[in-house]
Amino acid sequence: MTVGARSQVGGSLPFEPHEGLAPVGITSEWERAHLVVDPLPRTIARVALPAVASSLLMTLFFSVDMYWIGTRVGPTGLAAASTAVFWVWLLVSIAEMVNVGLTAVASRRYGEGRASDAARAAGDALVLSLVLGTACAAIGLPLLPNMFAMMHTPPDVTALGTRYLGTYLLGAPLIFGFFAVDAAFRATGDTRTPFLLLCASVGVTLVLDPVLIVGWGPIPSLGVAGAAIATIGTRAVAFALGLALIGRRGVVTFGRPDWRTLGQIIRVGLPTALTGVVFSLIYAVLARTATQFGTPGLAALGIGHRVESWLYMIGVGFGAATAAIVGQNLGAGETERAARAGWLSVGFCSIFGLAACIVELLFPERFAGIFSHDPGVIAEAARYLRIAAFSQLGICAEIVLEGALGGAGHTLAPMVTSTAITVSRIPLAVWAASRYGSNGLWWTISLTALARAVGMMAIWRAGRWKHSSIA
Repeated sequence: MTVGARSQVGGSLPFEPHEGLAPVGITSEWERAHLVVDPLPRTIARVALPAVASSLLMTLFFSVDMYWIGTRVGPTGLAAASTAVFWVWLLVSIAEMVNVGLTAVASRRYGEGRASDAARAAGDALVLSLVLGTACAAIGLPLLPNMFAMMHTPPDVTALGTRYLGTYLLGAPLIFGFFAVDAAFRATGDTRTPFLLLCASVGVTLVLDPVLIVGWGPIPSLGVAGAAIATIGTRAVAFALGLALIGRRGVVTFGRPDWRTLGQIIRVGLPTALTGVVFSLIYAVLARTATQFGTPGLAALGIGHRVESWLYMIGVGFGAATAAIVGQNLGAGETERAARAGWLSVGFCSIFGLAACIVELLFPERFAGIFSHDPGVIAEAARYLRIAAFSQLGICAEIVLEGALGGAGHTLAPMVTSTAITVSRIPLAVWAASRYGSNGLWWTISLTALARAVGMMAIWRAGRWKHSSIA
């Protein structure tokens, strides 16, 4: 995604939701053996497919929200959700710290044949995620007015955005809990259960979204707040089901916190989290630049992100699989095989990037029209998509290799590289927007996204990650 959103996985609109990279670990001796000896193309496909499917389900979940908000609430609602999502990304980035750290620690332990230590790490990570979710809610709610004041959003956009983000923050512990359960299952090698939980969540949300956003029968129209409530409700149910399954299957080990393991998880995942936090803050500042182009500019930013999220989430799935393969092959001493896995995954994912580039060049108005009926919004979003199309060729390299580097426990260099390039967007965007209008802003986002991809490829090629230690 040209904006380089971090995750994964959190609210009704983030990309996620890097919307985060979902941990994919393998516990059985049979699976571990196949990860380090089977032909790499087959191994990547087998491990990546469940993660890619889960990621695409996640972006379907988010795209449905955008559709109902944009077509029923209107451009103001779309702009409100688009600006609120920058702060949702910040929350997701914090959750991603645990996900990335657990991926590296657990997959390395499985590669070393220490399954019990990996299960204990998953249990400690689950508790840590719940604590972080509660803390984020407690800190974020009092700061809501300041968040939108920082972006200089129009009063009508601010009012709707505060309602959406405030509702989301109230349910943050449940959101964090859901993804903690998801991470715990994946860290033990179970990709099927979280996939089924996601299927159930998306299915329920497809019904709840129009009911709560538009209203139906005795249920009043809740607008953008309805989208957040739908997210919280479905994730709460999925979280409860996941906890029940964890208790029944014993897939994680709970006990007194192992502070050494928690320290390892935080140390490995913190650079990635800081990258996402800085990214979110930078985009909050960039929103001030987009504000000069009115509600259509803010809404176009949200539509562009949403269309690009499909490719982005494919990259997240491949990155999650590659993280596990790299981590376990490093644990087994297969360094060169881990290096080949990174490049092969980039190649596979880039096929989708080429397709996305072509489609966005040929049909930008059609995609923009899915999320809005306003001519001004459609025209601005189409310009964004045409310019962003070229960056689609590099998105997969950035996301897949960032995941692979996380699996190796080598997260500091990617953090510094990505953050430096993203920070450069602020002065570049101000200059380009004043000189070339909204096109200058879109080109700034697109070209810096390509620069981040080049940076990740350079780090992977340099090979210093091969000697990373997470002990």
